[in-house]
Amino acid sequence: MKIQHFYDARTSTLTYVVHDERDRVGVVIDPVTDYDPKSGRTWHASNLAVARYVDEQGLRIPYVLDTHAHADHLSGMPFFKARYGARTVIGRKLPQIQALWAKLLHLGPDFRTDGSQFDVLVEDRQVLDVGPFAIEALSTPGHTPACMTYRIDDALFVGDVLFMPDYGVARCDFPDGSADALYDSVQHLYGLPDATRVLTCHDYQPGGREMRFASTIGENKAHNVQLDATTTRDAFVRFRERRDAELEMPVLIIPSVQVNIRAGNLPEPEANGVAYLKVPLNLLGRSPEEHHG
Repeated sequence: MKIQHFYDARTSTLTYVVHDERDRVGVVIDPVTDYDPKSGRTWHASNLAVARYVDEQGLRIPYVLDTHAHADHLSGMPFFKARYGARTVIGRKLPQIQALWAKLLHLGPDFRTDGSQFDVLVEDRQVLDVGPFAIEALSTPGHTPACMTYRIDDALFVGDVLFMPDYGVARCDFPDGSADALYDSVQHLYGLPDATRVLTCHDYQPGGREMRFASTIGENKAHNVQLDATTTRDAFVRFRERRDAELEMPVLIIPSVQVNIRAGNLPEPEANGVAYLKVPLNLLGRSPEEHHG
């Protein structure tokens, strides 16, 4: 099994192609559609970079997976569904996220909150058969209630649950997030063999270091700066709640969530043929004065 990473510097996001070199079949995990919040333009440079690799390797792509409904980039799922016939995969609890944001964004009765925008909603411990390898879905809530980790051989694709050990773990202050739940999710992952590889969805390059994306369970247990093997639940929850209160909302949370609960699709165009995103005013986060004063 080969893992090829792609890094989108605009959103600090890692996309992965995992594939078998003999049978020429693979999957794409956490792809990115490019978006300019100043103009509202979308384009596919990041997806095309992945597609060039897929085509060079001659791969079939039966699945494209998101670890969760991302709040910091638009999902590239529709690109791979259209180009390769890939089935879109996300966690079974995604309808909970849809219902939550449909209410917050006032999306109206026509917006479906049953997850039917996706082809496959995976349960905890469910296995997807890709032929030469299998994908085991593990429920790892906390950042959101619907976060999934995908286990392929000795590698975990953890989304935002774990970052590199020198950066920490996911924030838990999004609607229905839970530091308690994240603590349990990380403890579950820490129960896996120390040599298990951890492939993270983001790297924010603390201290300006070079981009990194791979660690191990053992490295995180020993060195994760926010949650190592000795961190107690109470200490972590106190730290996470204090830290999250200091954080601003991600730049792209409002467009990203609206698109990603639709499996990466833009809202339906209105009568003039243009698709629009909604911006709820004075609903999320705090004002800059509250953060800094």
